[in-house]
Parts: sequence; structure tokens; C-alpha cells
Amino acid sequence: MTLVMKFGGTSVGSAAAIRQTAELIRSCQADWGPVVVVASAMGTQPVKVTDLLLQGAYAALAGDEATCLRVADALRQAHYETIDGLLAPEKERQQILAENQQFIERFAALCRAVLVLGELTPRALDTISAMGEQMSVRILAAYLREAGLPAGAIDATELLVTDDNFQSAAPLWAETTAQTQARLQPLLDQGIIPIVTGFIGATQTGVTTTLGRGGSDFSAAILGQALAAQEVWIWTDVDGVMTADPRLVPAARSIPVLSFREVAELAYYGARVLHPKTMRPCVENDIPLRIKNTFNPQHPGTVIVREAPAGNGSGAMKAVTAIKELSLITVEGRGMMGVPGIAARTFGAVARGQVSVLLISQASSEQSICFAAPAGATDSVLAALEQEFTAELQRKDIDRIWALRPVAIVTVVGAGMRGTPGIAGRIFSALGREALNIIAIAQGSSECSVSLVVDGADTATAVQRIHELL
Repeated sequence: MTLVMKFGGTSVGSAAAIRQTAELIRSCQADWGPVVVVASAMGTQPVKVTDLLLQGAYAALAGDEATCLRVADALRQAHYETIDGLLAPEKERQQILAENQQFIERFAALCRAVLVLGELTPRALDTISAMGEQMSVRILAAYLREAGLPAGAIDATELLVTDDNFQSAAPLWAETTAQTQARLQPLLDQGIIPIVTGFIGATQTGVTTTLGRGGSDFSAAILGQALAAQEVWIWTDVDGVMTADPRLVPAARSIPVLSFREVAELAYYGARVLHPKTMRPCVENDIPLRIKNTFNPQHPGTVIVREAPAGNGSGAMKAVTAIKELSLITVEGRGMMGVPGIAARTFGAVARGQVSVLLISQASSEQSICFAAPAGATDSVLAALEQEFTAELQRKDIDRIWALRPVAIVTVVGAGMRGTPGIAGRIFSALGREALNIIAIAQGSSECSVSLVVDGADTATAVQRIHELL
């Protein structure tokens, strides 16, 4: 049995966190046998290494050499303090200090190059932002060896072969599988624990790439598929996927089992869960993907599978989440009725402005279309629509194009809602008792979620009242 585990930035963010992570690795290896570990860059507040690396890169682009130097010093201090707190002087401390210094010197050299050239390409950004993982895996592997566990730091540039879409590279599956098995399987056969950099890969010519949002989680799923792992575990700082944001609902609890579709809906509508691309390799290969809490390892967390049990009654609803800071933009007019192409032109104009539409609702009379978009893009979207429909506005075929802001989308998720009578009625009744106005409604054809638009000021109350139904 092979277990792939990913540890996030908080799990490797300090000497104390790394000690706890090492004990988890020891325990899991004793229970499972072959274990592969994927690690993020150090991420404990106030120092998030990837953020520091990017801050330095953009400061160089702006010609701010002083900030680049401060960032290099902050990187050095964060890593050196952790190394000094973990590794004995007579063992690997000096070697790991020297390896980390090489990365920091390379970071400084790249920043100088950006500063001189006045250009920061996506390729250069990937090279710079990858260094956090490259430093953290060396520290974690050295500490494991010092603690008596055979471990080796592996750059994922040796394993994950990707296309050259820098900043959001996609894996080339056949090449990645071949290289992963060739590089990692001999180590696993010898009882060695590979400590692999998350977030990064390399093109077929060996140029460093990064996997974009959720990159380290995605790395774990990719390795899980390549090694035909029994399970993939994502260690984080919460007890799995929660029924609601605990900051809004203190009574929120973890959900034992979720389906891929349910988690995808939650991720899209703002919940702090995995990106859908992370789950696909596991779901498509029937590899359970489990989210666990590094600081509460006895909790079973949440397991994500292809199809989860639906539950009955209130159990059909599994979670409620919200996206705030939105606007609801409406195009309306009696002259729109029966005119083909209005919707296509509306969303074409929005798309040309590179704005994401999160929810759409249209009256059956075809006299209005409304959609939700980020509040910050409202003015540009209104301008684009007014330009697109200049003639229709002049003819009064479209009466007006306007925005309501701020609003929020509150979404209830649960695959069991499909075919369960009365779900929408119960939701509307719960909000009605609080005199909360529902501005717009949308439900996907999958019936896995119901989304409501409410006034931004009502977000917390709406989430709390709906959560009581769970």
C-alpha cells in the first residue's frame, strides 16, 4: 500500500511544526509502509515564503532594489532560524544551511537581472516562486534523517513533466507517470521516504514550471495517480471540509464524506476546499482523497470520493457557503422579448473584459437578464454593456443596464438535494422568518446546489439560518 501525503505551509512553517509533521510521517509509515510526502514552502504567519519571493520579484520589476535586499534577508532569517532549531551542528546543519544559502543567492541574482532588464516573464516568475518548496523539502528531509527515518529530498522537476504554460502548467501524464515510477519506486522499495517539492514541475526540456492555484495539492494528486496510491491525504490546519465558514457559524462541523461534484461546487462558491483540478486525478482513478488536520491528527477529516451517500431529509444538504463583495448586474427591457442573441452579446461583452460571471438568472419572459460579478469590475462591465447595446438603448428596446451592490451569493450544496422535495421551500422559509430578501435564484441542472443572491449586509445571517437546516 502506498500513501501520498501533502503538508501545507503551516505544517512546515517552523521548527515546532516540522517536528510534529515528522511524527505524523513516522506514524503513517508504520501503519501504511511506503509513504511519499509532498511539502509546500514555509507558510507560518507573518512569513509566507512564496509571498516573499513574489514580493521580491515584483519589487525588482519596479526598480526597488532595497526591498529585494530586505526580502532576501527575511528569507535567510526564516529558514536559518528553523534549521538552527532542528538540526544538530555535528550532523547536517552546515550542509543544509549552505544549500539554502545557494537558493537565496540565486534569488538575489534573478532579482538583479529583473531589475536591470526591467522585465519579469512568467518563466522567470516560476523559477523564483519555486524556491520556497525547494528549500523546505531539504530541511524536512534532513530532520527526518536526524530523527532516524531514511528520507531524501526530491525536486519535482525530476518527476512532473508539464507543458510550457508558465504560472499554470498542466502535466503530461504519460511522461510524468514514467519518470515518477522510475525515480520514486526504487526509493520506496528501499524504505526511503521521498520528500517531494509541491507546486512545481518542469517542461520536457527541463525548464521549471509551476502548477498554479492549489499547486501543491495538485502535485500530491498527480503523484497518487502515477504511483497508483491507495489514498492521498492533504494535511492542513482544519478538520476537513466544514459545513460552513466557522468565522460565520461557530457551530460548523466537518463533513465525513463528500463527492467530487459537491466539493467542486463548494470550491467554486468560495469555500476553503480543494481546487477541482486537484481532485480529478484521484476521482478518475478511484483513489480516496482525504483532508486531515495536522494539529488534530486523530480526527478522521473529510474523504472525497467519486459518489458519496446522499443522506435523507436535512442530510440532503451538506454545506452552505458564501461569496461576498459582488454586484448583481441587470440588462432589462420590453424590447428584448423574443430577440435572439441578447444573452450571447451580453456575456460576450463581459468576457472581452476578462471578467468572471459567477451566477446567471433570466426571467422566462426574456425581459431581463441578471448576473453576478466581482464588485470591483462593476463599472467596467456596465461601460462595456452600454457600448455593446448603444443602439438598443437609443431605441428603448433595452430600458436600462444597472447594478445592485454589494451583494453576496449564498450557496447550499448537497448531491442528495436532487429529487428531494421541499428543499428550496425550507431554505426560503428560513430566510423569510428573518425578513431577508432573496434578490435572485439559480440552480444548476445537476441539482447539486442552490444559489441565492442576498444583500451583502445579510450574508452572515443568511448563512447562519440556512446552516441550522443542516
